[in-house]
Amino acid sequence: MLKVVITDYVTNPDIEKNIFGNDIRVVCLNQEDELEYSNEIEDADGVLVWHGKISSYTLKRLKKCKILVKYGTGYDNIDYKACKEFGIPFCNTPDYGVEEVADTACAFILNFIRQITLYNTKAKYITDGWQLHSDMPIKRTSDHKLGIIGAGRMGTAVSSRMKAFGIDVAFYDPYVASGYEKAIGVKRCNTLKELLNLSSIISIHTPLTEHTKGMIDEEFIDCLNDGTILVNTARGKLIKNLNLIFDGLMRGKLSFVGLDVLPDEPPSDSENLIHAWRNINHLLHNRILINPHSAYYSEKAWFEMRSKSAMNVFNVLNGQPARNLIV
Repeated sequence: MLKVVITDYVTNPDIEKNIFGNDIRVVCLNQEDELEYSNEIEDADGVLVWHGKISSYTLKRLKKCKILVKYGTGYDNIDYKACKEFGIPFCNTPDYGVEEVADTACAFILNFIRQITLYNTKAKYITDGWQLHSDMPIKRTSDHKLGIIGAGRMGTAVSSRMKAFGIDVAFYDPYVASGYEKAIGVKRCNTLKELLNLSSIISIHTPLTEHTKGMIDEEFIDCLNDGTILVNTARGKLIKNLNLIFDGLMRGKLSFVGLDVLPDEPPSDSENLIHAWRNINHLLHNRILINPHSAYYSEKAWFEMRSKSAMNVFNVLNGQPARNLIV
């Protein structure tokens, strides 16, 4: 009987078993640390991975693995170059949750433009009269310019949604084909600096690679227009560290920050940004929104991600070509 091992996060593989049927046995290791993977992984015909690390250490142990599939889009926890060396095909699962992530990014953006959360907090403590104005400048929505970093599935979905609000949209992505900007009806910037100089809002949708890791650094913040809104629903380690985000807020380069992902999850209480976010009396409290890496989630997206990942494994084990092949 064939065997598929799920390294981590999934403890009840009901969705996977429904796809695999009775001819494939499913084993859940419930372990992120690859040094602690049990011997069950060694004779796996296929491996499904969530947050667990896969390096050459584990790849050496795989005696007959025909396919390795990452739940979700990002695969910085997988040494995909080593996968190629060991002759094990590796795939990710990027085509799920696009609507959810795009909607979350847009929700962050619209919340900050209209300052919903800030007004909500202020309204709780009004004792004289009712109407009040924000301490932060409020521009008409259509006066904003949205800059998108990464024009893949997510970035394009955000673009189409925000154009409906009358916002001018531009993107920077050196990897998309020339002319794509005409197909989606937005401006294309040829450099990141050009995009930052143009925009009052930045929404990030690029994958984490050796080239993009830490791309949001001191120089990035310095290039922003004063009062820029920053939203990241992509990968946490695109941000060099949270101190530079805190500093950007304190000196006015950033007006609001919405983060679904962080450089380290969960974050440390020692971070100034996290302290400000948690402290209702801090002057930056209402200018920071943080979600627990949940932008992708809905019940339907959860099912879609797991079923597509499992189906990819199932197809390969039955002689069909792999989808979303990385190596």
